[in-house]
Amino acid sequence: MRVSPLSWLVLVLLVLAWSGFEPRDRFTWLLEVAPVLLGLPILLATRHAFPLTPLAYGLLALHAVILMVGGHYTYAEMPLFNWLRDNFDLARNHYDRLGHVAQGFFPAIVVREILLRRSPLERGKWLFFMVTSVCLAISACYEMLEWWVAVASGDEAVAFLATQGDVWDTQWDMFLAMLGALCSQLLLGNWHDRQLSHLHQDRS
Repeated sequence: MRVSPLSWLVLVLLVLAWSGFEPRDRFTWLLEVAPVLLGLPILLATRHAFPLTPLAYGLLALHAVILMVGGHYTYAEMPLFNWLRDNFDLARNHYDRLGHVAQGFFPAIVVREILLRRSPLERGKWLFFMVTSVCLAISACYEMLEWWVAVASGDEAVAFLATQGDVWDTQWDMFLAMLGALCSQLLLGNWHDRQLSHLHQDRS
């Protein structure tokens, strides 16, 4: 069963409305959901000139949900992952870790699609390498953004950083994003290729 882009849009808007209703910290919420607030108008504006595959739209929607849930509760206080931490004697709330795996896993297919459709790159090792590199660059830019926000706002950025006392949090974040990008291409690459083929046929 294929979920339509409109259905994904409705889901994202509903979760956005819920997420923005009395979040734990309004400043953190705005920072966390900013990619959704910026990306959604771009996707709507390009839906005719450069429509994405259903897989890409679905992955972007799921990524948006993770961001908005994290924005509502803050990444260090997501209730389900607090329960997992307390019941399995974990060192921290791992929702932040999930978010950074997602930061590589979900954008990888979108990056792959753009490179295949708008660059000379073809399927193969170089495409795999370039997609991974772009996802790592996105992750590194996000870490620098967190740093700049922390420098500018001081204590207000603690929830946004979500380091939870881990001095290696930045390195973990980028490593997990890289793993997410690698797994996404390995697990979804063939499915993505089939959808790209159908998209090309539909637009011919």
